[in-house]
Amino acid sequence: MLEKLQNDALELLKSLIVTQSFSKEEDPTANLLISWLEARGIEVKRDLHNVWAVNKHFDESKPTILLNSHHDTVKPNAAYTRDPFEAKIEDGKLYGLGSNDAGGCLVGLIATFVYFYEQENLKYNFVLAATAEEEISGENGIAYMQPILPKIDFAIVGEPTLLDLAIAEKGLVVFDGKVTGTPGHAAHIPNDKNPVFMALKDLNWFNTFEYPKISDSLGKVKMTVSQINAGKQHNVVPSGLNFVVDCRVTDAYTNQEIAEIIQENTDCEVTPRSLRLNSSFIDPNHEFVKAGLKLGKKTYGSPTLSDQCRLTCQSVKLGPGDSLRSHSADEFIYVQEVKDGVQFYIDILSEII
Repeated sequence: MLEKLQNDALELLKSLIVTQSFSKEEDPTANLLISWLEARGIEVKRDLHNVWAVNKHFDESKPTILLNSHHDTVKPNAAYTRDPFEAKIEDGKLYGLGSNDAGGCLVGLIATFVYFYEQENLKYNFVLAATAEEEISGENGIAYMQPILPKIDFAIVGEPTLLDLAIAEKGLVVFDGKVTGTPGHAAHIPNDKNPVFMALKDLNWFNTFEYPKISDSLGKVKMTVSQINAGKQHNVVPSGLNFVVDCRVTDAYTNQEIAEIIQENTDCEVTPRSLRLNSSFIDPNHEFVKAGLKLGKKTYGSPTLSDQCRLTCQSVKLGPGDSLRSHSADEFIYVQEVKDGVQFYIDILSEII
């Protein structure tokens, strides 16, 4: 059965690659996934472009594991030399848009769900959710589905991790900074309300401040001033300056706490765009983490954002493929990685159920 599931997963991934599924345009892949699951006798539900199912012997008295990954993709970048929608295998590599991020993970979790679907007397229930809009942190993906799905006790989020366990993930807050000064002619006497100079103190604070609490798995909070804009003419002191700060938040702080610390330490107007993309973690002593370590895997903290940030339960990010290939030109995943993903998902869950 395992070998068949591995081959079926590979063929499903090929079908997903050739089916365009940009964020907000996932209807074709949603239909594909429903057909694939129904052909295997699984009762499937759909909400918007999200496809989900529960195991055949679902028991509300038992805790529930969510198997989640996304079926949307980014748009191919201009550096592609291949057709991004051609699922072609060369030298053991399956090329195609979404193959690595996160197609290999998605089909691995789907195959794993099929493996456990009809089994009785499991310690946990399983919920499978193939969700939309992950690549844009949209509101109609996993965030939309959480109130609809059964209560989840623990989640596996399928993203490429080389099958190591990302037991924590940094959150993200983007801040918009605004400095208001006094406009004037550049040739006149010095203007002590020049917003360019007024901003220097706060910009330097963002560059040098270190948050005192350091996460065991994610390290330090990192703030980066990534954009700045002021003025349109060389001879006019601008009336204002705008800048953007990218802040990667660890599990040592909430996003709200970060916003409050920034406001306490800066003079300019600083506004968070959103506080909803929180850091994620799982207890290092959770039985799933222990199972991964037993099977020879490493644990680490992930600097990249995924749908974990929208979940309210403990979660781990885990999957075949390499995060460094995500969103790259001529994206690929090794065929063996896809097969190993199916094997490992089944093996690690078999340790705890």
